[in-house]
Amino acid sequence: MAMILLGVTVLALLLLRVPVAFAILGPSVVYLVATGSSLELGLRTAINGVDSWPLLAVPLFVLLGVIANHAGIADRLFDFALALFGRVRGGLAYVNIGSSVGFSWMSGSALADAAGLGTVQVPAMQREGYPTRFAVGLTGASSLISPVMPPSIPAVVFASVAGVSTGALFAASVLPAFLIAFGLVVCVWLWSRRQTFLKTRAFRWQAVLETGKRAIAGLLTPVVVIGGILTGAFTPTEAAAVGCVYMLILGFAYRTLTIRDLAPVLRNAAVTSAAIMIIIGATSLLGWILAKERVPGTIAQWMTDLTDSPTVFLFLAVALLIVLGAIMEPTSALVLSVPILLPVAKSFGIDPIHFGVIVVLTLMIGLLTPPVGPVAFVLSSVTKIPVREVFRGLMPFMIPLITVVILLVLFPSLIWLPGL
Repeated sequence: MAMILLGVTVLALLLLRVPVAFAILGPSVVYLVATGSSLELGLRTAINGVDSWPLLAVPLFVLLGVIANHAGIADRLFDFALALFGRVRGGLAYVNIGSSVGFSWMSGSALADAAGLGTVQVPAMQREGYPTRFAVGLTGASSLISPVMPPSIPAVVFASVAGVSTGALFAASVLPAFLIAFGLVVCVWLWSRRQTFLKTRAFRWQAVLETGKRAIAGLLTPVVVIGGILTGAFTPTEAAAVGCVYMLILGFAYRTLTIRDLAPVLRNAAVTSAAIMIIIGATSLLGWILAKERVPGTIAQWMTDLTDSPTVFLFLAVALLIVLGAIMEPTSALVLSVPILLPVAKSFGIDPIHFGVIVVLTLMIGLLTPPVGPVAFVLSSVTKIPVREVFRGLMPFMIPLITVVILLVLFPSLIWLPGL
């Protein structure tokens, strides 16, 4: 009875738009008091949830993305991609996807991508005559490449909660991220074939070389960060720190970053990181309560009674995660769902790395869907387009995103890089 009341209270608070951390933390503390459990133990559990060396990578990767945004790296990538693809019909749409792929190697966050590139991409596409809904929808959908492509902040969180290798999860996420980009490219190609009004730009090698020189240092970021992890030169946490130093050097070298800028940059990163860590701490306490009440075991038993097929289980998990992602902030949904679903996945013989990629990608789709849809609200804020229009623009691009999830469920061999 106590667990039912706890679940209903958390859900009600979330629907009332109470901040996620407090919607989870408040009822959890009430549960501890009502059941006579130790408040000190609950506090220690919440603190232990964030007292983790791998999780230190989260604020560092957040800082990396904030510095990259402030230093104008996104603008340089956009200009380079425009010089390469401007001559193709629908070129700006391909540039939109390409610059998101480039920025994803530095950001790890869809919100950073949407905020940084959205201010450039959407107005540029509108000036060239692209429909507003198409421009903002594609920008939002392509921003999902960032939290999937390493260095992915959600992947770091999953690896910490699940106790798996962050480097292996990073490697497993590379191909799915490119599959998202490929799916969006196919959508753009099918759409642009019928749009005869779209303008093209003359291709000039000089422009490619000039913009390439400006962007090359930023494009080397994945070599420094991901290369260092995969070669074993440093851990993901150390790689994040090295990436921050490298990005600071670039910002000062480009003169787009000054000493005075460091205070707002650090403040922005601290606020974002604190929000994530509070959620992780609160959901750690809730996860401990769920484990104490044997909820994961009950759900595991129910699912194994329902089906003995790993594929059917994965599709059930995807359906549940899509619902969770739509009503909860993805980080909290991630920390809450993994302790429940991962043991079940293991009982079906599903590789935790494979499962991690599916969980991360599926929950990230919730960033685009109402009622929460943080990416939609960020894009509405930076472009001044009504959020209703943003949601409408995003809907067609759900097709390639969900298609990628289905492919990952049906063909686990697509996640082959960690095996190397």
